[in-house]
Amino acid sequence: MPPELEAVAPPEERGGSGRDDVRLMVARRHGLTVTHHAFRELPQLLEPGDVLVVNTSATLPAAVDGRVTETGEPVVVHFSTRHSDSEWVVELRTPDGKGSTRQRLVTGGAAADVTVRLTGGARVTLLAPVGPAVSPGGGRPADTPPRLWRACFGATDPLAYLARYGRAIRYSYTNIDRDLTAYQTVFAEPSPRAGSAEMPSAARPFTAELVTRLVSRGVQVVPLTLHTGVASVESHEPPYAEWFEVPEPTARVVNAARAAGSRVVAVGTTAVRALESAADASGVVRARSEWTEVVITPERGVRVVDGLLTGFHEPRASHLLMLEAVAGRPLLDRSYAEALREGYLWHEFGDLHLILSR
Repeated sequence: MPPELEAVAPPEERGGSGRDDVRLMVARRHGLTVTHHAFRELPQLLEPGDVLVVNTSATLPAAVDGRVTETGEPVVVHFSTRHSDSEWVVELRTPDGKGSTRQRLVTGGAAADVTVRLTGGARVTLLAPVGPAVSPGGGRPADTPPRLWRACFGATDPLAYLARYGRAIRYSYTNIDRDLTAYQTVFAEPSPRAGSAEMPSAARPFTAELVTRLVSRGVQVVPLTLHTGVASVESHEPPYAEWFEVPEPTARVVNAARAAGSRVVAVGTTAVRALESAADASGVVRARSEWTEVVITPERGVRVVDGLLTGFHEPRASHLLMLEAVAGRPLLDRSYAEALREGYLWHEFGDLHLILSR
């Protein structure tokens, strides 16, 4: 991926008129066609009766500075997934001297019991490594050093602590730290349980005005929740276990749309994972609230969604397996070649890709 195609800042900071001032590529599996649009044209590109499924998980200020107590080494702790008040899944990263971080793999069983003293006085103690759910091919766990760790977090009120001392996770392709509001979508709803370590970014370009136009067009917009963990750009492992909730009204709308022959379009890979985790083998969605380790691959396929709105993913990203399951490899190859040729921008502040399988 050419570095000049990395979106280093949100569109409203790049001279655009707002969040929705990004480009949209539409790739249709039938006929293998690719067309180019402004994101604001989305209502005209969908049909009355289509259902958009959005993720309401709010982004946490999940990055906190600290020092390894045994050595004094400065680190940044990324809080990925909350299992209880005191137990989280975390990633330790090394400051790169430029306001961002680089990957810091903690290897070996002796790394357990390493303690980090965080800003504000709280402590995090590593307990045991966490492995990815499955390898990209869907088989045994990937044979890579652990990046994420189960850890004991000593804050009395973890979410209040993060709100006071944390900041949004960012990687080196972005140019500065930003207020957390830059990483919240219009659909975000704070949860007393947890939130997402990284923004469900496919929904970032949506505005209240655009949602109103979609509803006026006859497109239904329904919510679910999946609290996504960290997705380090260096490792590209398959997804780890994540907590999701599909409410009963959403399940009912999705099932009715499928029965009527309308399309179900997921906004983001997180929405696909939640929907597919809540569906039975025939594609009927049930209301569910639980952990999922489902990994969407071309071999597994998709049972519910007819379309996916997403950003553009790096060449080794595991999300590409999900995109291939929806688009098929020929269309995916064509659309990414077009994205490079036409200069579409990558990452969470970049352009969008709408894949329609029918």
